[in-house]
Amino acid sequence: MSSTRLLIQPLLKYPVLLFFTVLLGFSGALFSGVSTLLILPILLELLGQSTDYVTSLPPILQKALGIFDGLPEGARLPVMAGSVVGVIVLKSLSAYASSLPAGAINRKLAMSLRRQGLRMLLDVDLGYFARTKIGDLINQLNVEVNRTTIAIRNLVRLAVVIITIAVFFILLILTSWQLTVISTVTLGVVTLLNQFMVKRSKILGKRLSEISKNYSSRVFEILSGIRLVKATANEEREYRQIDQIIVDRESAEFSSQLIFAGIGPFNEIINILALMLIAVLGRQAFSNQLELFSSSLLTYLIILFRTLPYLGQLTSQRSTLANTAASVEIVTALLRRDDKPFMPRGVQPYRPLQDGIRFNQIRFNYPGHEQEVLRGIDLFLPKGQTLALVGSSGAGKSTLADLLPRFYDPTSGTIELDGVDLKAIDISSYRSNLGIVSQETFLFNASVRENLLYGRPEATEEELMAATKQANAYEFIENLPQGFDTMIGDRGVLLSGGQRQRLAIARALLQDPDILILDEATSALDTVSERLVQNAIDKLSRDRTTLVIAHRLSTIHEADQIAVLDRGKVVEVDNHQNLLEKRGAYAKLHAMQLTKTLHENNNGSSLVSDVLPVYRNAIGKSSYELRSQLNSMIGLLALIQDDVDDPYEQAELMLHAQTIAVDLLGVVENLESIGTPVGKSTSSTSRPATSA
Repeated sequence: MSSTRLLIQPLLKYPVLLFFTVLLGFSGALFSGVSTLLILPILLELLGQSTDYVTSLPPILQKALGIFDGLPEGARLPVMAGSVVGVIVLKSLSAYASSLPAGAINRKLAMSLRRQGLRMLLDVDLGYFARTKIGDLINQLNVEVNRTTIAIRNLVRLAVVIITIAVFFILLILTSWQLTVISTVTLGVVTLLNQFMVKRSKILGKRLSEISKNYSSRVFEILSGIRLVKATANEEREYRQIDQIIVDRESAEFSSQLIFAGIGPFNEIINILALMLIAVLGRQAFSNQLELFSSSLLTYLIILFRTLPYLGQLTSQRSTLANTAASVEIVTALLRRDDKPFMPRGVQPYRPLQDGIRFNQIRFNYPGHEQEVLRGIDLFLPKGQTLALVGSSGAGKSTLADLLPRFYDPTSGTIELDGVDLKAIDISSYRSNLGIVSQETFLFNASVRENLLYGRPEATEEELMAATKQANAYEFIENLPQGFDTMIGDRGVLLSGGQRQRLAIARALLQDPDILILDEATSALDTVSERLVQNAIDKLSRDRTTLVIAHRLSTIHEADQIAVLDRGKVVEVDNHQNLLEKRGAYAKLHAMQLTKTLHENNNGSSLVSDVLPVYRNAIGKSSYELRSQLNSMIGLLALIQDDVDDPYEQAELMLHAQTIAVDLLGVVENLESIGTPVGKSTSSTSRPATSA
């Protein structure tokens, strides 16, 4: 869509309003011309001058003024004066009436542009947002759309002004075409002088749009990252940067104001000089017919004098239109769909899985990047089972998970649900049966209840309570100041990480998804929160088809399949025990993570282990440090018994102590399972059941 089309196309959506705006504008121009034509005989009549000058006017104007010839001498002046007043009243009523449909068009256009912009942003693929600043988009939907509606409104006003000038121009030609030629040349020079202001306005408009974009984008980024700003003590530096943008914006607005404020006085001076020049040139041109010229010149100058303000409005409207031209271009680019990625919606309704999900030769590279992130992925996730994706950073785990909800489509290959290409399935019905719990949980700045019901607003109160209890969230919600109606701040900032994750799990439980995607949902949590969240995840994923991205391998031991990704390829697929026995890539990842866990649990003491070849440089388990940890746990239990009275705090501390014990026994169990040679059995360390 071109900028010109953006300006004109919305107007054509409201032909009735546009018709009445132009019609009433034309009526106002006509009434203004008639009133101007009637003023001169009234003035001459009041001055006692002869009105024989009428015979020197063109026949069409003589007929227009001849309507008063039949009136008695005493009544002629009052009737003419009353006619002028009546015509001026009609002209004012036309202008007022014209403003009503023009205002309606302006409001509807602003609404239409915002709707189109929002529709486009909701429909476009995620890849568009990856290369576009959110602050820029907010600025475009607000500031630039407002300035674009100003441009369209000025376009309508410009049309009315042009119609009015055309009416007066016809009157000028009818009065004296010779003087009109002289005035056209003279006023043409004035127009060329005004063109400098129009060009300057366009330059300033582009500068204002750029500054406005920078301001909105920077403020959005600062507020989004306010914790980082404060944590690094960068408030003053950010303030100075924003302050400079504000100063630049004020300077650009001041320059624009100088242009617009100067148009009126400049045109007034130039127009008076033009009138004088026209009179002088006209007198010289008609020196042989001076008596005839004086009456024609008087009429001509009065009409021209009424025309000049509209010429000034023409320049002013053109300057405003030029000033907002940059905004029109920006909004045009925003609303274009041919240069943005849109995903095919699909037509086949989603049906619950019967067989499973198959990733068939999946290859993918992000738009604008040639390097493949996924290279020939072949996996099958049977219905009701769990497939865990593991691997180092950059292996392609999150990218593969993003393909399942169709945030992106594969570059080649297919994802099939029960043998049906995912692209053929209606995307809305499909996504409504998906549940996604990620590491970075998003919560709205609303109440707990509103956030929980976001995926399923029609859920009953009983279903809401059941979901929060299953997600281990009910207790902490009830302890909030207003319970389920507590406002949780922007992105849930008033809650802890574990609480936010449990709300996300409760939201997914309430949605009751057929397919579940878990993206490192516990990787950023402390030990206590991780245990609570993991218990909730276990309940959520029970009997569901689940794709898990695992950061901590200890959380996916029970997965039906574990796929190890390396540089966009699947290098191993099997269950936990079989992968350890293969002593391949998974065993190495497990060994490295276990070594790190041992170091953390033993305060970095040197340990030695030769359980597996991959553990050549690993360190063994220290019984002294284990006893030290157990003594700490016993001390914690003693503290609960003697010094803590609050039942809620007791429960949290008890859970913490229990978790320490479970983790220590888990380390022993992992060491024993890894140290067992292939084909031999080992006595498994029994682990106590954890309570919520």
